[in-house]
Amino acid sequence: MSHPRPDVRIVLITGMSGSGKSVALHALEDHGFYCVDNLPPELLLSLIKVERGHCTKRLAIAMDVRSANSLPLVPQQLLQLKDKGYRVDSLFLDAATDTLIRRFSETRRRHPLSQRAADNTAIDQRHALNEAIELERALLGDLRMHSHVIDSSMLRPTQLQSYVKSFVSAPDNQLTLVFESFAFKRGIPSDADFVFDVRMLPNPHYEPELRPLTGRDAPVIDFLRQQPDVMRLLQQITSLLKDWLPALSQNHRSYVTVAIGCTGGQHRSVYLVEQLSAEFQLNWATLKRHREIDAT
Repeated sequence: MSHPRPDVRIVLITGMSGSGKSVALHALEDHGFYCVDNLPPELLLSLIKVERGHCTKRLAIAMDVRSANSLPLVPQQLLQLKDKGYRVDSLFLDAATDTLIRRFSETRRRHPLSQRAADNTAIDQRHALNEAIELERALLGDLRMHSHVIDSSMLRPTQLQSYVKSFVSAPDNQLTLVFESFAFKRGIPSDADFVFDVRMLPNPHYEPELRPLTGRDAPVIDFLRQQPDVMRLLQQITSLLKDWLPALSQNHRSYVTVAIGCTGGQHRSVYLVEQLSAEFQLNWATLKRHREIDAT
């Protein structure tokens, strides 16, 4: 009787319609994965058995709400695969409702659940689309809870591709920390598990020579290191995470996203993400993202 090889890698991509699943799948294809789109969950285990016979080592599978009736099967299927020795990662792509409505309006695509929502309400088209999106959120809630979430609301396709490639390149540790900087004026990332507001800290923006720089540049780093409040908050965030990460890891969490926000997402939040990532990568698998400056 044959057994699966321990080096087989499976990435499952789910998420909201219009959130970028096709972009993510193309990124993985470029990364050497054999990709299958819109697979019905009933065929998941059969597909993996077939591809194992073809010696496929990296497999990416996208599922969406069109398979809503059988999606509840997926969490248990993933556990079965892990028990058999496969490395399995689940990625959920999300976006704000207003962003999804805009994307559907721009592309003139129909939401997969639009007819179902329209059948339930005799209202205008935008309201029907909003109803379809909220219905989809409810149907996918369990999968989201068991996945690493990327909020694509503010991301360009190239950013999303980069984040997906970083996700699959992370070490196969029990818990991976994701540190993300962002600007409050552009909204809080919906994928964050912890959110820290650092807008009360001294702002390099008001120093003319520092304004065009970022929290990764030496002059800004020197400026912030000289601020007692910055160093005190950095120590407190570090202490909080070190106290609670072991418990999160024991609770079978695979990813924890720590979002640091300032006004523009350029100086203070970027500096703190860089410092936290450097500190925690000594003992944990870490990823870092800078939502605003990565977009420039």
